[in-house]
Order: sequence, then C-alpha cells, then structure tokens
Amino acid sequence: MCNLPSAEHMDQPLVKLNGINEGVQVMVQTKLEGADDPNKVADAMHTLFPEFPLPEDAEHPEFGSANHSTWSADDVPLGCFLTMLHTQRILDTALDAMGRLLEGDSTTFSLSRQAALANKVAFPLPDESPLGGVIEVRLVSPNLLDWLHAATWHKGRDRVPRTLDDERAMAKDGDASTWV
Repeated sequence: MCNLPSAEHMDQPLVKLNGINEGVQVMVQTKLEGADDPNKVADAMHTLFPEFPLPEDAEHPEFGSANHSTWSADDVPLGCFLTMLHTQRILDTALDAMGRLLEGDSTTFSLSRQAALANKVAFPLPDESPLGGVIEVRLVSPNLLDWLHAATWHKGRDRVPRTLDDERAMAKDGDASTWV
C-alpha cells in the first residue's frame, strides 16, 4: 500500500500512470550484499513498489556467512513510485535522472534504498554506491521518451517547458542548473 497523502491534501491531481498496460516493460531489481537485512530491504522495496513480489526463501546473514542474492521482478507497477515523485515535487529531477541513460527505447536508473526507508525517493549520483544499497529500475518502450515526459509532467512546464537534456537539465555531477 502506498502511504501518501490523499489528493485532497495536494494542489495537483495524483498521477494515474503506472507503466503497466501502457506499453512499458518494467524490471525492478536489488542486490543484497554482506550484512543487508532482508526485512529492511523488503520494507524499502515495498515503500516504492508495494506490489514487488518478495522471495519466500530470503536468507538472513549470519556471522561468517554474508548475504549475496538478487531480487528481481518484471511488470512491477510504478504507480506508487510516480505518485511519490509528484508528492515530493521532484519531477524535473526525476526526468533528468530517469532519462540520463536513455538509449533508444530503454533506460535504467537507480534509487536509494535508505531514502526509501524514510519514505523518500532519491536518485544516487552516477558512480555512487550509497549506504544501504540501491534499487535498479529498467524501462523499455518504443515510446519511452514520451512516456517519461508524461510521467513527470507538472503544471510548471506550461510556463517553463522541459525536455530531456535541455539547458535546464541537472548537471552531470548532480548540481542544479540555474534558471534565468
């Protein structure tokens, strides 16, 4: 269940896109390494993707026996994740981060598991390995760029249009661009 404020507490409607039945293939995965606690990883996954199927045989790390496993699933609905982007008002950042590795009809991006435990969405900077691990998301669609624009659209784009890699895009090091 996505624990977010209701639409009546927001100044814009909640997003209706979820990636499923919209021509977008969604793959979500995370790697458990070392002493990662499967219960905390499960909580992080379900904060962003409540319908992510958890493995039944998740092993807890023990002294002398580290965790090394990968949880992955296809066709995971993105509705809660997209709603969180709207609620947290990070749609331009999301467009930049989700589209940074866009090649043809596919893209991949990472999300911080530690931020998810705090009910936040955070996109780690490129080549960063944040404490707590990451969730990797891969999207594939023949109309992916259009879908990314629609999924991250907000009213401000009526006045200040945005596209991927425009002059208002986030810098490669994560710094915000200064709008004139």
